[in-house]
Amino acid sequence: MCDVTTPRDDATTRREKKDIKEGLRETLKQNLAIKLKSARLLPPPSLFQSSLMVREKDTCWEYAEKLDGNKVKCKFCQRVLNGGISRLKHHLSRLPSKGVNPCSKVRDDVTDKVRTIIASKEEVKETSSSSKKKKFVEVKSPPVNVSPVKALMSMETPSPIQKVYPNVTPMAPLSMNNQENAERSIALFFFENKIDFSIARTSSYQLMIDAITKCGPGFTGPSAETLKTTWLERVKTEMSLQSKDIEKEWTTTGCTIIADTWTDNKSRALINFLVSSPSRTFFHKSVDASAYFKNTKCLAELFDSVIQDFGPENVVQIIMDSSFNYTGVANHILTNYTTIFVSPCASQCLNLILEEFSKVDWVNRCFLQAQTISKFIYNNASMLDLMKRFTGGQDLIRTGITKSVSSFLSLQTILKQRSRLKHMFNSPEFCTNSSYANKTQSISCISIMEDNDFWRAAEESVAISEPFLKVLREVSGGKPAVGSIYELMTRAKESIRTYYIMDENKCKVFLDIVDRKWRDQLHSPLHAAAAFLNPSIQYNPEIKFLTSIKEDFFKVLEKLLPSPEMRRDITNQIFTFTKATGMFGCSLAMEARDVVSPGLWWEQYGDSAPVLQRVAIRILSQVCSTFTFEKHWSAFQQIHSEKRNKIDRETLNDLVYINYNLKLSKQTRNKSVEADPILFDDIDMTSEWVEESDSPSPTQWLDRFGSALDGSDLNTRQFNAAIFGSNDHIFGL
Repeated sequence: MCDVTTPRDDATTRREKKDIKEGLRETLKQNLAIKLKSARLLPPPSLFQSSLMVREKDTCWEYAEKLDGNKVKCKFCQRVLNGGISRLKHHLSRLPSKGVNPCSKVRDDVTDKVRTIIASKEEVKETSSSSKKKKFVEVKSPPVNVSPVKALMSMETPSPIQKVYPNVTPMAPLSMNNQENAERSIALFFFENKIDFSIARTSSYQLMIDAITKCGPGFTGPSAETLKTTWLERVKTEMSLQSKDIEKEWTTTGCTIIADTWTDNKSRALINFLVSSPSRTFFHKSVDASAYFKNTKCLAELFDSVIQDFGPENVVQIIMDSSFNYTGVANHILTNYTTIFVSPCASQCLNLILEEFSKVDWVNRCFLQAQTISKFIYNNASMLDLMKRFTGGQDLIRTGITKSVSSFLSLQTILKQRSRLKHMFNSPEFCTNSSYANKTQSISCISIMEDNDFWRAAEESVAISEPFLKVLREVSGGKPAVGSIYELMTRAKESIRTYYIMDENKCKVFLDIVDRKWRDQLHSPLHAAAAFLNPSIQYNPEIKFLTSIKEDFFKVLEKLLPSPEMRRDITNQIFTFTKATGMFGCSLAMEARDVVSPGLWWEQYGDSAPVLQRVAIRILSQVCSTFTFEKHWSAFQQIHSEKRNKIDRETLNDLVYINYNLKLSKQTRNKSVEADPILFDDIDMTSEWVEESDSPSPTQWLDRFGSALDGSDLNTRQFNAAIFGSNDHIFGL
């Protein structure tokens, strides 16, 4: 019997098949949606493994020591940081962020490495976040008539508009290509315009980049004309207003005029005038005194004009170096301005003492032997790499504010690295390298390393120089040190006597040098009076020289208080001070004697002797040195160029005024216990501790280093001299 299929049965069958297909399609959709959701939420297995090992594998741990809790200690500056490895990275990067103090001793190659790590992690985080958001939106809300598979494919396929106009997306996440492109553009800007590489280390460099980034796409920098006119005038005005604010304190503290002199290779004499008070030091102006540098009358008129700029009643002293027609100018000032003192530069005198030390036969011989080692290492790229591996990346050479300072600091470093250097010269890496192991210079270095007489001489040289380097640090930091110079020099002399207690001959050689320079150049009645008024000296029972400086103290009082009416009660006030009665004897005053600066101490606790208080504050608020920071005299040469027209000279004068004061301001802000005021960051690669030939070509030394050359090895002052020709004008003027 045949089955008969009716039209109703066919319709039912088709409808059932359709329902089955739709059910299968819906099941597939749900399964696909579940898989997509899982793909979005679950990280790859390797990520779980790597997350467990982040702390152990983080390369920055080699620069830190882990302490209890969430604390780490920086291996460069020994600072202890809360917050673990993340804060250490910001500490080492030296970027102004998250309230972390930047490391002052980290090597530049480490800083660059850490900055790259921070930047790459931020880029990955930003890119990952942006990509997840984009995928979520596209999968969650596909077009009505587009299947999920097509929606998924569209994430990787650019639209026709994007193909034709690839830059149409306004907020593309920062990729590594963009990072590299930005760095390349900055590098080209440096290379094309011959900009000093050390500029990249300044805080203003990163602040500029951050400010531009906040402006977003489309920012256009100020034109040359805008920089030269609008911004130059605006910033100069800001500087002038700052100096006016500082001038208000001069009625109480007084000020010091600093005359800093330099003679160039054309026998031009340039004088920079600065004014210093407790708050900060300001650059005033630069003068070309070549035509009358040996003419006492003309120099006297120049100093008269500068004194009038600041007001004779505000000026306590004028510091000038020995290159002046010193006696004639000093006599003119002392005769015509009865309350102004003329003082020598303490830093210059200390440098002359160290220079005389270095001329002693056995000290000079020790320097020459040490230089044999440094020249051998720094003139061979592989040798330099080997040395840095053994010293933990530390250099042997130090560049100080003068040649003598550089020599003693470098010898000190070599002495500290003695055991590591010996280990290096005996290592298989050195002995099996035929490129330098059997060279004549190599044999000489090994001989010196094994010479006990050399190391004894090095120890003695460091021992006799360190007390005077310490004094130099105290007086060269730009702070009021006139009240401590007398005691510091006395203690430095005592250090030599103690060291050579069993060798009178050597002791006499060095003390004679110190006494001669002190007597002829450094001693000043103002220094003696400041020492007498310094509470940490006056009330110290171990101090023995107070009686010998009392006469100088009285002479200074007579000069500053010229009339009998002004000094009517001064004897009683001196007695009150020396016997520590009245406010001088209160507990707070006694506790603060060795803690606060002498000028501040008198301001707070000197009310029992009001006349003596005013005198003490004015004396103890002064500096005693012209050495404040590294000077770039090429800029001042440009000002005084004979080929420059009046407009260019005025503009450049303003630029130098701004530049010098910005650096002085930065020095005031960044005063740190860790910073060494007599040491520069960059090595002088043309110094006698490196340079072998007497007349090298400007770029000869660059070829020695290969991969070993990094920012910390490059002395930017010498680099400037090599790369800038005589016709290259600063600031394009």
